[in-house]
Amino acid sequence: MEIVLNKRVPVAGEYDVVVCGGGPSGFIAAIAAAGAGARTALIERYGFLGGMATAGLVMPISVFSYNDERVIGGIPWNFVERLRDMGGAIVEQPLNNISFDPELYKLCAQRMVNEAGVDCYMNSWISDCDVSDGTIRHVIFENKNGTEALSGKVFIDATGDADIAHMAGVPMQPVEGWPLQPASMIFCLDGVDTESELVKSVMHHNKQGVNFHCEPIRAKLAEISEKKDIPSFGGPWFCTLIRKGAIAVNMSRRAADACDNRDFSRAEQALREDAFALTQLLRENFPEFKDCRLSATAAQAGPRETRRILGAHTITAGEYLNAFNYPDSVSRGCHPIDIHIAGENYQNLRFLEKAAYVPYRALYAGDFPNLLASGRCLSADREAFASLRVQASAMGAGQASGVAAAMCAKSGLSVADADVAKLQAELRKLGAVI
Repeated sequence: MEIVLNKRVPVAGEYDVVVCGGGPSGFIAAIAAAGAGARTALIERYGFLGGMATAGLVMPISVFSYNDERVIGGIPWNFVERLRDMGGAIVEQPLNNISFDPELYKLCAQRMVNEAGVDCYMNSWISDCDVSDGTIRHVIFENKNGTEALSGKVFIDATGDADIAHMAGVPMQPVEGWPLQPASMIFCLDGVDTESELVKSVMHHNKQGVNFHCEPIRAKLAEISEKKDIPSFGGPWFCTLIRKGAIAVNMSRRAADACDNRDFSRAEQALREDAFALTQLLRENFPEFKDCRLSATAAQAGPRETRRILGAHTITAGEYLNAFNYPDSVSRGCHPIDIHIAGENYQNLRFLEKAAYVPYRALYAGDFPNLLASGRCLSADREAFASLRVQASAMGAGQASGVAAAMCAKSGLSVADADVAKLQAELRKLGAVI
């Protein structure tokens, strides 16, 4: 059974660039586009910015430096410096992983977006787009005002799940033959002995080539799991919340398709149960956690893998692992290739020898002249994507997509015809390392 609704949708604004999604990639893209002179709008489903950093409590922001060299610079690093100056970040040397306070992250991102002159449409869920011959005319979204639309010359999909690209008919990377990486519900604990060697040694992610899971806890939980049923777990990974006694915990995991409402709803409820059960296991078995209390769960579970576009170029594992420098490189990546296994407590992890590159052609699909895909939506095979999905890489791609969108909106050129040399020059002026 279905119903048909015919209704008029008001256009709430007309813009040069419309950024869809206010996560790490999206809010940086919006700042970059506005800074390049484009009239810019940002549509965000929550009432705050930061996406998986703030709604998902994914910590730390990784990775900004590799082999003692900065890899991601410009607006993303300006954000880090401002957040640190607000007392909301610890820069963990030498990788420049960033431990942060989620509330100050929200405030810092909001201030930077507002200062750039971006119009923000918060608490707005994108539900459709108006497409003609591959060109997006409007994005349609729902909020307390009802159904609204924005028109734009160029659109950036920074939704994380390639929602806009999917609605517009962009082909996606194939997923047949393997299960998606599991989702995790990160949770925060207070009352932890953060001065203990066990916790202190792993809550600062400050060594290259090290997986900062807590091995003693991991081994004990594996032993317990042989005797009784406990929730599936990974890691565990801990991250400081920049106050004594408080950490964020990344260890729960469930198979889930975040692009299927029913499946993800089921998984999130199970993950929330798991967070409390895992907290109890920590409290009962480790003296460092005997007085802890679960103080928060993430507003949503964090998906590691969903849709991403089949772009003009797909970054392959071979290119990525060999740090191939493309003629149209616009960003970088240096996180390990990190593939988590649903139903198992391990991951497949490969550290890079050199920081990799991201070509501009991975940010668009050829038959869609005014759409750029950023962050987790970009075009990469499964292994390359398993590195590029993290926040610093997403921010770098967001910066590139924001500048490119502004250039194309001003010139009237399709995204495929952008002047790449000019784009690279503008990115270097901002401080990007390409």
